[in-house]
Amino acid sequence: MTLQKRWKAPAFTPPQALAVGFALLILIGTVLLALPVSHAPGQRVALSDAFFMATSAVCVTGLAVVDVSTTFSTFGEIVILLLVQAGGLGIMSLSAMMFLLTGRRIGLQERLMMQEALGFFSIAGVVRLTRTIITATLAVEAVGAALLFLRFRAYYPTGQALYFGIFHAVTAFNNAGFDLTSHSLRLFQRDPAVLLVIAGLILMGGMGFVVLQDMWRQIRWERFSLQTKLVLVVTGLLVGAATLLVLALEYANPATLGALPFPEKLLNAFFTAVTFRTAGFESIPTASMAHAALLVAMVLMFIGGSPGGTGGGIRTTTFAVIFLAVRSTVRGAADIQAMGRRLPRELLDRAIAIAAMALAVIIVAGGLLLVTERHLVAEPGNPFTVADVLFESTSAFTTMGLSTGVTPHLSLPGRLLLTLTMYVGRIGPLTAAVALAQRRRERVHIDYPEERVMIG
Repeated sequence: MTLQKRWKAPAFTPPQALAVGFALLILIGTVLLALPVSHAPGQRVALSDAFFMATSAVCVTGLAVVDVSTTFSTFGEIVILLLVQAGGLGIMSLSAMMFLLTGRRIGLQERLMMQEALGFFSIAGVVRLTRTIITATLAVEAVGAALLFLRFRAYYPTGQALYFGIFHAVTAFNNAGFDLTSHSLRLFQRDPAVLLVIAGLILMGGMGFVVLQDMWRQIRWERFSLQTKLVLVVTGLLVGAATLLVLALEYANPATLGALPFPEKLLNAFFTAVTFRTAGFESIPTASMAHAALLVAMVLMFIGGSPGGTGGGIRTTTFAVIFLAVRSTVRGAADIQAMGRRLPRELLDRAIAIAAMALAVIIVAGGLLLVTERHLVAEPGNPFTVADVLFESTSAFTTMGLSTGVTPHLSLPGRLLLTLTMYVGRIGPLTAAVALAQRRRERVHIDYPEERVMIG
């Protein structure tokens, strides 16, 4: 019998492993971005700023307290790019890639974690799906980078055009929104080639890998799974409605769409509708938009992308399940039906829990920001309003990344609060709660007496 006990790593549940994995990745990114080699000549990045930027990159948000193109060196920009790629692929996808490259066997625990990370229904085929995700991601980003490179050559030297093409293709597909121009994509608001390629990458990344795989394999609509159909219908309706709303609300605004001819108004309204859903790029200045347009943005970013994708928010399928349940209740139907299928009631329970927790996080984060940053709103002559602060908290949680200009002016407590909000938004409110509360013990099942309460 040995006197010393062998140290054993703590056993994590899948949600806890995801939360810890993202936290460790943020920590590594913070250290790298705080190194002098990551800073542009004459620039110095505080540790708190490095922590914020690393979190924003890993959580594929795009909010920034410093300008990426002028503050960081090429090394620092590449670190941000790799953090975005790692955050978009997910911790378990990266782990699976390392296992596959080194020839290690992927055990049951790893498969369960990958299932949790991907939102897959079972562990069957999860390794094959993960391999497909990695391959497809790199292939789509490569095509996007090539298309952007060909267009960027009209604006930049060849080497810079290639670098810009790769950087923006990766950040667009991962719905991150980081750019190297200091003005997002406002420089290209009259260039349909750039905006449409970026919009295509955003949509593909946000729809989810399972949906893309289903579309690739089945091709025909009637063969698509219900999830694919719901994602495509909800995405199309949201983007279409938002395009018309942005066009109507900003049509005469001289600071946004007002000075553009109608074809370019329509192009930028469409691009804005796409990026509102969690991407963080802008072709027209967000800070100059009407409050009604910002409300549209908050609704879209709250819904966000789709399960298994790189977008944030409560997800399109969550919104669809709640909408279908409301429709069934109004019609007096006993079941939740969609496209000839019946949805189980536990899906509604989970959807309501996710939406309620997301709304709670946004309200609490926004309320705390109004306390920590009251000087931004209360001081006479300050351009920021309560709506701007609430927009910022929503953008952080949904990992959308657009800003009305509040983020660079946040105090240290405000920045830390927004950092935590981005982290919770990336791993998901339900996963975060389960990761904190879940224990490895058997639960005693108790049936309590039923009693009704009045509703409404």
